[in-house]
Amino acid sequence: MTATLDADLAGLADVRAKARAARQAFDRLEGTDQETLDRYVRAMALAGTKAAEELARLAVDETGYGVYEHKIHKNRYNTGFVARWMLERRAVGVLWVDEQSRVTAVGAPMGVIAGIIPVTNPTSTTLFKSLAAVKSGNAIVHAPHPRAARCTRRAAEIMAEAAVSAGAPEGLVSCLDAPTLPATQELMSRDEIAVVLATGGPGVVRAAYSSGKPTIAVGAGNVPAYVGASVPDPGEAAEMIITSKSFDNGTACVAEQSVVVAESVAPAFLREFEARGAYWLSAQQQEALARVLFDERGGLRPAAVGQSAPRLAELSGLTVPSGTRVLAAELAAVGPDVLLSREILGPVLSVYRARDAAAGRERCREILALGGEGHTCAVHARDPGEIALFGTLRAGRIVINTPALFGGMGYSTEVDPSFQLGTGTWSGSICSDNVTPLHLINIKRIAHEVRPWRTVYDPVEL
Repeated sequence: MTATLDADLAGLADVRAKARAARQAFDRLEGTDQETLDRYVRAMALAGTKAAEELARLAVDETGYGVYEHKIHKNRYNTGFVARWMLERRAVGVLWVDEQSRVTAVGAPMGVIAGIIPVTNPTSTTLFKSLAAVKSGNAIVHAPHPRAARCTRRAAEIMAEAAVSAGAPEGLVSCLDAPTLPATQELMSRDEIAVVLATGGPGVVRAAYSSGKPTIAVGAGNVPAYVGASVPDPGEAAEMIITSKSFDNGTACVAEQSVVVAESVAPAFLREFEARGAYWLSAQQQEALARVLFDERGGLRPAAVGQSAPRLAELSGLTVPSGTRVLAAELAAVGPDVLLSREILGPVLSVYRARDAAAGRERCREILALGGEGHTCAVHARDPGEIALFGTLRAGRIVINTPALFGGMGYSTEVDPSFQLGTGTWSGSICSDNVTPLHLINIKRIAHEVRPWRTVYDPVEL
């Protein structure tokens, strides 16, 4: 008991020290122009890219989740593609001027950010949030998941060292040394914290919104993919869906969870689906897999998250062919009791047949309603009328003829590139955008008088 108490007290002391240091760093940063901030960001991005392999290895070894090579790509995506996008834009100072309306928009930093980091993507998320914070002139203190503390701390150290080497103040980027739930809650509620930027499970999101601080948090993703009668190429659609869901062993919540296929193209699509690495589970095998994935209360078992399809099969007592990339279960219903219809952070796909686009849209609505509202839906079709049906779904991103993972995070589409995808009020979040540095600033309007103020009393004709 004494040891636990001492650890908790040490954790709270660490929170206070890191939050105060971050506030001091932010105060020293005040007034820094965009060009100087960009110098810090560029140095951080280069350092993160150089360390991408080291961080990927640390993440896989510490958490046991995902694929080493894929985590390298995730790290480099944030320090390369996303960082370049950030550097091409302004976040502080004059953002735009409307000469006609005589309004100037000025971006101002928010302050110190509490960055809540998930166990599934610990280093890539830390890199992203560090870059976004500094780009927008803010300081950030990261709170890792306890099972990813070492790799998260190392990613933050690399970002911090690079920023300081470029001239940034000490303490601008930091990470809790001994993360616990009480420490994370203390961090979020500290006076020094201006905003919470949270990525994690439902419990973390609820805690973030209960912190009393402005919060941008993301909800769960139960992402459907519809394969329509007008699908351009059934084989390419199958490849996109399987690649997306198997990438990093399904640890990205934006990857597909269910496939809804129109009956008219089902034979061709499902043939390609199997040929490209999907292993069909019998009813008995589905039950065995569900027991491996979910506990008695219906929660995902941490040990089953981020494992490969062959490993999940092995844990379920199954033998699958070499080259199996995803485990597939053909289902007839969606619901809390149909466990394989729920979000699974692993390479498992549920498959449904639909008589037409209207029925497919209804099935996708049901899937999103089961813990995925506000997140993402993928549509594989070329007929504008077929595609249009899905535009009314409660999803923040509806991506067309592209993998949900790469389209949703803004690589293969022109959605803003990000590693935190807002899910809107549908899931209890305040933001439905892909989160960028522009979400981490206050925008001031400098507005000149353009009509005589005394005319406010005059009647207005409609």
